[in-house]
Amino acid sequence: MKGLIRLELTRALRNRKFLFFSVLYPSMLFLLIAGSADSTTKVDGTGLTLPTYMMVSMASFGALTAVLMGNSERIAKERESGWVRQLRLTTLPGRGYVLAKTASAAVVSLPSIVVIFVVAAVVKDVRLDAWQWLALTGAIWAGSLVFAALGVAIGYSATGDAVRPITMIVYFGLSLLGGLWMPTTTFPQWLQDIAAWVPTHAYAALGQAIEQSQAPHAKDLVVLAVSFALFTGGAAWLYRKDTLKA
Repeated sequence: MKGLIRLELTRALRNRKFLFFSVLYPSMLFLLIAGSADSTTKVDGTGLTLPTYMMVSMASFGALTAVLMGNSERIAKERESGWVRQLRLTTLPGRGYVLAKTASAAVVSLPSIVVIFVVAAVVKDVRLDAWQWLALTGAIWAGSLVFAALGVAIGYSATGDAVRPITMIVYFGLSLLGGLWMPTTTFPQWLQDIAAWVPTHAYAALGQAIEQSQAPHAKDLVVLAVSFALFTGGAAWLYRKDTLKA
């Protein structure tokens, strides 16, 4: 299993296109959205400046890109090519394959988080206490596992041709409704009510609570916990179903 994990890590780090969209692209969006914002205007209802608010949103977006896009497309294509079937003939347990995929995506998601933080601190002069930087990194990195499980589920539910459009719809839908591209306070009230239950909204809210030196809201933790249970349960069921077909 360790050999497969090393292989997956090597493949992920050599994929320049994937690294661009998961590491550099979120930083570019951050500069586009918050580049001209001043350091005094606050986002309604948060007490945070736009650069500080968007730093967490874009770090969450970068991690989401790494774990969701990375897992779903690779798994679907490897199922179609017969690579997964070949692995089943080895002594590798099923959970080892899923673990290798999740580990490689998680490794790539960490640089995307750190790069966003560095850009925000250097370019937009975002300043936080040392414990907040560490807590933000840990919370966003750990929270990305929720969406890594979703990526596995999509990868086992879609064919190689269908996986990209399905993933993109889910990816953009979660990003937009979760408020990763713009504060949800700019949404109409009815859309804000919907966004409050979207897992990406709860995901970003964890980091924003840390920036405000507050404890995470119980509702956000529940949304993430339930989402993780649903996504992992779905991924496990789809994996067993795919195994029986083989």
